[in-house]
Amino acid sequence: MTSTTQKRQKPSAGTLILRTIALVYLFVLLAVPIGLILYRTFANGIGPFIDSITTPAAISAFNLSLLLVAIAVPLNVVFGVITSLALVRGRFPGRKLLQAVVDLPFAVSPIVVGVALILLWGRDGWFGGLETLGIKVIYGIPGMALATIFVTLPFVVREVEPVLREIGNDQEQAAATLGANPWQTFWRITLPSIRWGLTYGIVLTVARALGEFGAVIMVSSGFPGVSQTLTLLVHARYIDDHNTYGAYAAATLLMGLAMLTLLLMTLLDRKRSHS
Repeated sequence: MTSTTQKRQKPSAGTLILRTIALVYLFVLLAVPIGLILYRTFANGIGPFIDSITTPAAISAFNLSLLLVAIAVPLNVVFGVITSLALVRGRFPGRKLLQAVVDLPFAVSPIVVGVALILLWGRDGWFGGLETLGIKVIYGIPGMALATIFVTLPFVVREVEPVLREIGNDQEQAAATLGANPWQTFWRITLPSIRWGLTYGIVLTVARALGEFGAVIMVSSGFPGVSQTLTLLVHARYIDDHNTYGAYAAATLLMGLAMLTLLLMTLLDRKRSHS
């Protein structure tokens, strides 16, 4: 066939220029800073890095970051699936308002979220009376969990909703016709159909929860071993303690978690495209 013997057409000069500009842009903004951090972290070997990320403060910050992920992800999965089903399958007053509320964390600065939580849950806030009962929300783990939940709220919804629209509800109606109750329909029909969108949303939620800084720092005391996440540890080491190397090491640990998340997202995306 002549098509197999023809040489592949070379890209035009304009295409090459655009590609070059994009690569240079990414190199300057991403590759150079990341490479600099990695160089300064491992310039003296891996030993100092291990020592820096295994201090009691670093271990506590790592554990607290994972705890916030463990709190935020299940709650947002439940909220995200229910909300997606309501938005796609339901017709009710206030549906547009609910759509706007879901997107609110994308539009509002995390700092504003932190201030709003202080106004609501602080000592003089609407729900400040909880402190008299021994329940401390602001400057404690509950406030940090609320901030993390809020900033990660949209991801599951925005990944599951388009999948639900694509698959439609024919199979669900058929299951109902055959006598399946709503719970059986969800577990056997709906959930398997949205599994990849749900999984992708969970991965994005984990990544956002691990990297959150602005909202969390507003509602955290920042004390090492008490309410300091990995992002707050980087800030404290660099700004307060002037421990530059310690900040680089903690940032590298965060970067490693981010790379693992990115790798998982890539693998899931490939698997979803072939399923």
